[in-house]
Amino acid sequence: MSKQHPIVVVTGSSGAGTTFVKRAFENIFRREGINPAIIEGDSFHSLSRTEFKAEVEKAEAAGNNNFSHFGPEANDFVALESLFSDYGKTGLGKKRYYLHNDDEAAEHNTRLGCDKASGEFTPWEDVEAGTDILFYEGLHGMVQGEGYDVASQVDLGVGVVPSVNLEWIQKIHRDNAERGYSEEAIVDTIMRRMPDYMNHITPQFSRTDINFQRVPTVDTSNPFIARDIPTADESFVVIRFKDPAKCNVDFPHLLNMIGDSFMSRRNTIVVPGGKMSMAMEIILTPIIHRMIENKG
Repeated sequence: MSKQHPIVVVTGSSGAGTTFVKRAFENIFRREGINPAIIEGDSFHSLSRTEFKAEVEKAEAAGNNNFSHFGPEANDFVALESLFSDYGKTGLGKKRYYLHNDDEAAEHNTRLGCDKASGEFTPWEDVEAGTDILFYEGLHGMVQGEGYDVASQVDLGVGVVPSVNLEWIQKIHRDNAERGYSEEAIVDTIMRRMPDYMNHITPQFSRTDINFQRVPTVDTSNPFIARDIPTADESFVVIRFKDPAKCNVDFPHLLNMIGDSFMSRRNTIVVPGGKMSMAMEIILTPIIHRMIENKG
């Protein structure tokens, strides 16, 4: 952990809504004039799309039906910890990009003068010098395990944790609409990932400093037949602070600023789903501001 080169992590499962939280941080960075180094979690997968499919088939042939992107076998957690450690000490490090589609491939091929296809990685490159903060968004920002401890390098960890059924609904709709996967294929992926979800994703949320958990107020008891995603106004957001003193949380101030909110425990505030973005910016802006001040 580093005061001079702070590291902020947003971590959550596939379909959890981490991209929404990323946008809240981008608003803060732009408004506060902060220059972040942006790190995408997918860039620390250890297998290309083709290699991953081959490993899945190999694992299934050996009787393992649970090989997934959620586990250490398909990720390079040591490299991720090394990046965080290097950045914390020097403000520098190595990064790359995972190319999700042809548009991303074309953009980075032009920028780097390489010839990579969708589903592959760009070459490793230096994190740009002179950034104020490292910002990571992805699956594994707070992982710990044998031979790696990414969480120990993080200055602020934020978890995005919708209720499980809501998470599945969001994933099913996103993967169907944006990636063209069938519902059957998406459900198969959810089931295949379950052991790694329990062992490597869920434990991270006991290490995060703040968790944002969206809880729907409509029936999501069977997520596999839901025809739409519950809207923000059809949900509450449970915001839990691991250590309110570390984040300098002023609960009376938050309750006053965020209407129709209430405290459910000594370290937990509940806000209307429609005010999630506002709540994030009210809570996170002073924390980020203090991090930048402490750099001096």
